[in-house]
Amino acid sequence: MRTKGEVLGDLRGMLRDVFAAKAAGESYGRLARAHGYVDGYMRALLEVELVSKAELLDVVAAERARASGPAIRAVEPTPAGETVAA
Repeated sequence: MRTKGEVLGDLRGMLRDVFAAKAAGESYGRLARAHGYVDGYMRALLEVELVSKAELLDVVAAERARASGPAIRAVEPTPAGETVAA
């Protein structure tokens, strides 16, 4: 039987491949199929209770940040009474 670390390593590799294909402009059909494989893999990991939902979210967020940079950036608060045009 494979260890949790090995399984999560496989998931990281699958996610890297999906994000790289998306960045390279891969066709919709291929991306959809790759997303389906990753989704099914994650669902199986959840169903056998090998990982928690929070662990999966951490792995996906880390791989997405590696591929595309951080999802958000730090924003400095505006001083009281100052308005910001949107």
